[in-house]
Amino acid sequence: MTRFAHSALAALISLSTPLAAPLGFSQAAHAADLSIYTEDDGSVCGESWVLSKITDRFSYQVHHVPHLPDVAITDFRNIRQHRYEPASDEWPIGRHYCRATVNLSDGRDRSIFYLIEEGQGFASIGDNVEFCVSGFDRWMVYNGRCRVLR
Repeated sequence: MTRFAHSALAALISLSTPLAAPLGFSQAAHAADLSIYTEDDGSVCGESWVLSKITDRFSYQVHHVPHLPDVAITDFRNIRQHRYEPASDEWPIGRHYCRATVNLSDGRDRSIFYLIEEGQGFASIGDNVEFCVSGFDRWMVYNGRCRVLR
């Protein structure tokens, strides 16, 4: 296997946490791995991989969507799950609806709403996370004021 193919495979596998450890690949440390959150309600909403994914994707968003301020998430507070829809025969995807308060690098606090979909990660391995920070949904992807994820 060429070095490029090996590194590409490692990158793909590292996206899916369940496969990373058995195959000997390790994930890079992210800011959320450094315990940047407080007051978790004990649900999946406060797990470090979820907060890390949100932090990384938010950074990408503010750098690639025009006219958004150049800020970063520095802290998660008041993390709580406000709704859970378990998988069933009628709806095969379990969903955790979460909310929290994020502190941004400009010192402002914003509400964040996020959804964790079970089994909907890359190639259906792992879970998917969708999020919306109040005031940062410039293209109304999640409707006005993050309504879709509330």
